[in-house]
Parts: sequence; structure tokens; C-alpha cells
Amino acid sequence: MTLQQLEYIVAVDRLRHFAKAAEQCDVTQPTLSAMIQKLEAELGAKLFERSSQQVQPTPVGRKIVAQARVVLAEANLLREIAEEEKQTLAGTFRLGILPTIAPYLLPRFFPRLCKEHPELDLRVVELKTADIKETLAKGEIDAAVIVNYNDLHLFEQTPLYYEQFLAYVSKEDLLFDRSSIRTADLNNECLWLLDEGHCFRDQLEKFCNLKSAREHRETYHLGSIETFMRIVEGGKGVTFIPELALDQLTPQQKALVRPFALPIPTREIVFLTSRSFVRHSVRTLLCEAIRASVPRRMLKLNNSEQRI
Repeated sequence: MTLQQLEYIVAVDRLRHFAKAAEQCDVTQPTLSAMIQKLEAELGAKLFERSSQQVQPTPVGRKIVAQARVVLAEANLLREIAEEEKQTLAGTFRLGILPTIAPYLLPRFFPRLCKEHPELDLRVVELKTADIKETLAKGEIDAAVIVNYNDLHLFEQTPLYYEQFLAYVSKEDLLFDRSSIRTADLNNECLWLLDEGHCFRDQLEKFCNLKSAREHRETYHLGSIETFMRIVEGGKGVTFIPELALDQLTPQQKALVRPFALPIPTREIVFLTSRSFVRHSVRTLLCEAIRASVPRRMLKLNNSEQRI
């Protein structure tokens, strides 16, 4: 039994597909299948049911895969302890990030960081909040950039910055003539909201009390802030954007932005790790790079802002 074999069965379990698992593990499918069959023979147990539709773990397979995750996490921890002791940044570091943060934050620090520290193999994946918590708990990512929201008490949080929510209003909407937006103004509007499961949406719904808006026949649910912005620019409704998006807007687009009236709804962005995390040198590097990439006024919560 080898760690490599355990990595293969965990990959198959996660992807439920032998070819995709082989591609992710950077081996051929026959090699991966042969190694798993060898492990099954050693254990005297069939780990996966193979059908034309999907690969499914057997009952004993589920238990073995669960324990394999534990063994791999412990083995990875050994490597990380050794790397941290040497104060090196070398090695792969897997970073999860929310889709409502990534497009506006990553261009600010990621290219420069990769150029200045080529020894760090930083791999980024966009995930929703629930998926980040699950993959971090399983050891499938090393850390995440996420919004400080519900149920994060099982993880370690390092504050990064605070970011205001802004309204993006069509020229044809009644709110376009307002200098600022009150939460009470939104309940009868055509709002473009993200799908459920995005904390960006959940926080706005809670802060703005958008119950009536959710029930309004012209409230739609899609999955992209950028898509909503194009719809608003085309003359329909209101959506919301994060503060860092402002620097990417043209003067014509900035004319559609309206701030919230006081108190301004604001989200706290944090760096999330497991409690057993040991690569402190990498965390320090990433946190410092992120903080240096945002305006200094965003590094603390102002009196006019309300964290939600």
C-alpha cells in the first residue's frame, strides 16, 4: 500500500470518473486503474462499483476512502512541517477563493507574486463558501480567501480587508436619480441577484431585508456579477457590485454606481486555514501581498460602515 494509491482512490471518489481522476493525478488511466486494482487485491475488498453511468464507492470503499483522506492529510502535514522549518516557500499551495472576490482581487496581487516568488507553486480555484469549507476540512485546499460569515469557527481566520457593497443602477431605473440608495428603496425594484449559496447574495438579502424583492416577479437569479452588469447597462434594473470592482470600470460604467446610504453595508474578507495549518511563512506572504494590493482605507472598518 502506497500514498500514491491512496491519492488515486481519493481522486476517483471526488471526481467519480477514472479518466478524469487519471488526468488530475497526471497518469494514464490504465496505470491508475491497475494501481487501484492492486490495492483492492491487497485489501481483499472492492472499493468502487463501475457502471456506464458513474463510478460509485462501495460501502467498504467509502470507509477506506475516508481513512485515506486522513492518512494523506497527515502525510502532507509532515512535508509542510519540514518545509516550514526550513522557512522555504517551495512547493504547491492550493488556494480557494470566492467567485465574487476573485475577478477583482486576483489581478491586484497574483501576477506580481508569481513573478517575485517563482519557487511557490500557487494554484487557485474558485469555489462557493460551502465548497470552500468542505474542501478545506478534507485537506483538498490549503487555505482560502473568503468572506467572514456564518459557521467559520472551526477554522483559523486572518483579517485581510473590508469591502463596501455598491449598487449598480440602470439609467432607466427610478433610482438612477438618487445620490445614494436606501435599503427601503430596493423592495419594489427589478433586482439581479446571484444564485442561492453565494454569501454575497445572502448578506445583501439579510441587510436589505429583501423578502418582498425575492417574491417579486421581476427578481431573477443567475450566477455572474458581470452578466448582471451587462443587463443593467442595457437598461434593465439594479444589481450590486463589490468595491474593488470600481477600478475596473470605465467612466461610463462608474456613472451607474450608487453608494448605499449610511450605514454602508460592508463585508470582511479573511484568509481562512485549518487549525492544524503550519505553513505560516506562506500565509504571511499571501496576507501581506493581498493587504498591500488594496487601498489602505480598506484595511479597517470605518465608522460609516456596518459589517454584515
